[in-house]
Amino acid sequence: MRHRNAGYKLGRNTSHRRALLRNLVTSILMEDRVQTTVAKAKAARPHVEKLITLGKRGDLHARRQALAYLQTGDAVTRLFDTVAPRYSERSGGYLRIVRAGFQRGDGAEKVYIELVDAEQVLDEKRQKRAEARAKKREEMQKAMAEQEAAEGGGEEKVS
Repeated sequence: MRHRNAGYKLGRNTSHRRALLRNLVTSILMEDRVQTTVAKAKAARPHVEKLITLGKRGDLHARRQALAYLQTGDAVTRLFDTVAPRYSERSGGYLRIVRAGFQRGDGAEKVYIELVDAEQVLDEKRQKRAEARAKKREEMQKAMAEQEAAEGGGEEKVS
């Protein structure tokens, strides 16, 4: 029976568990989407929801409370400036947990924990990444062509 056993221990001692959750929550707020295990996602969800509610409140005390929990000042700034205003009309349910298969090695179930209504931001990130990859690939092919031309010209001179 699990009577009066609230929370997830995650196989860690108290300080390690607290640090892990703080890092995970900071990453979720900064990246909008993080891949992790089911237990960690379920343990982090209430923390993120509470921080977004603080962000919606928006006063100085709420900002200081968020700063006491989050790892970086950038995360606090992003929480109050971009994430919280996105949910001004919503009263809870800011996160979505999407199952994503199993981890190699120990077989733990992996999930994506993501902010609801962040699809547009994630699509923009994906598009920027694809453009950067295409540009890099183009530069690489150009450099290889130049190198082959230089090597081909060098061999002809020797012959």
